Amino acid sequence: MVLLGVVQSVRPLPAPTLDLTAEDSYTFEGGKVDIPWPAKGQAALDVQGIGSFGSSGEQKPVPIASVAKVMTAYVILRDHPLKSGQDGPKIDIDQAAEDQSDAGQESTVDVTKGDKISQREALESILIASANNVARLLARWDAGSEKAFVRKMNDAAQDLGMKNTTYTDPSGLNNTTVSTAVDQVKLGKAAMEQPAFREVATMMSYVDYKGTKHDNWNRLVGYNDVTGIKTGTTTSALGNLVFSARKDVDGEIHRIVGAVVRQPAGGPDNTILGAALYEGDRLIKAAQGALKSATILKKGDVVGYADDGLGGRTPVVATEDVTAVGWSGLSVKLTFAADELPHTAKAGAKVGTLTVGDGSSSAVKVPVALQKDLVEPGFADKLTRLG
Repeated sequence: MVLLGVVQSVRPLPAPTLDLTAEDSYTFEGGKVDIPWPAKGQAALDVQGIGSFGSSGEQKPVPIASVAKVMTAYVILRDHPLKSGQDGPKIDIDQAAEDQSDAGQESTVDVTKGDKISQREALESILIASANNVARLLARWDAGSEKAFVRKMNDAAQDLGMKNTTYTDPSGLNNTTVSTAVDQVKLGKAAMEQPAFREVATMMSYVDYKGTKHDNWNRLVGYNDVTGIKTGTTTSALGNLVFSARKDVDGEIHRIVGAVVRQPAGGPDNTILGAALYEGDRLIKAAQGALKSATILKKGDVVGYADDGLGGRTPVVATEDVTAVGWSGLSVKLTFAADELPHTAKAGAKVGTLTVGDGSSSAVKVPVALQKDLVEPGFADKLTRLG
C-alpha cells in the first residue's frame, strides 16, 4: 500500500495596501456664508485649492470685453514662458500696431513701426493699459496671424474646461467673444499659476518704452491684498472684472479668484467700470472675512492601516496636525495616496500622503507614516490549504 504524503506549498506574498479609515470629508462648523452677490449680471467666487463659494446669475455666454486679454496673456506665457523677473525676447512693432495706436474709442498704447518691446512690456501693456493694438500684435507674433492665434485661445479654453466660452479676437473688442463668470474663474486660477503673469497682474502701473506711465484700470490692485487680474468694459459688454486677492490664514497665503460680468452702471461713480470694481471688492472682502482654519486630525492620530493581505494590519498615522482652511458650511475632501509599500519597514517610515482639498498645488498635503514596524507575515500565514 502506498502512503500519499500531504504537500504544503507556500503562496507568494500579496502586495501590502493602504486603507484609509479617517473620514473622507470634513465640514466646517457654522451656517452657510452670506456672500453679497451682485443684483445683476453674473459672478463666481473660488479659493484656489480649497473650493468654490458658488456663483450668481444665469451662467450663459455674454461679451466680456478686455477680460479676453487674460486668455491672450495666458496662451503667450504658456508657449513662451518667462521666469520671475525675466523680460523675454524683443518683439518687432509692425505697421498694423502703429496704425492702431490711435484707434478712437479703443484702449491702446503708442508704438512705432521698427521699434521693439520686450515680451514682458507687451504683457504689461495688455493687462495694465489694456492695449488692443498690442494684444493683436502679440497674436501675430505668436501664431503668424490673429485668426491662427484665436484658434489657440479656443483650444486652451477647451483644455481648461471653459465650456461656455468662445473667443473671436485677441483683444475682446468683438461682442462675439463671449464667456461666463464661472469660466473666467477657471482661467484666472490657471493664469495665476504662471509667475510672470502674477507679477504683471499685481502692478499698479507701468512705464512704457517711450517713457509714458500707464495706470492699471483695475483700481483695486495694490489695496486690501488685491493682486489682479483684469477689467473689461464696453457700452455693449458693460462692466467686467476677473480678480484675485490674498488672505493669510495662520501663516499660509491663500488665493481668492473671482469674476463679475455684465455689470450695469453703479458703484460710487455710477459707471460700468465702477460697478465691476465695487462688486468685485465686496466679494473679495466677503471671501477674506470668511476664511478660517480648523484642525481636522492631530499629529499621531490613526488615519488608516497598512494591510499585508493576510490579516496583518499596521496602523498608519498623521505625521503632523492636519489643518484645513475653509469657511462655515464648506465640506472639504480628504484623499489618501499610497506610496509603493515594502513588505517590511520601520516605524515612522512614510507610506503615503493625505490630501485635504481639491488636489491642486495649493491643497494641504500631509505625509502619513507607520505607527509601528511593518513586518513580513509569518511562515504559517504563507501556507496554502492542505491538499
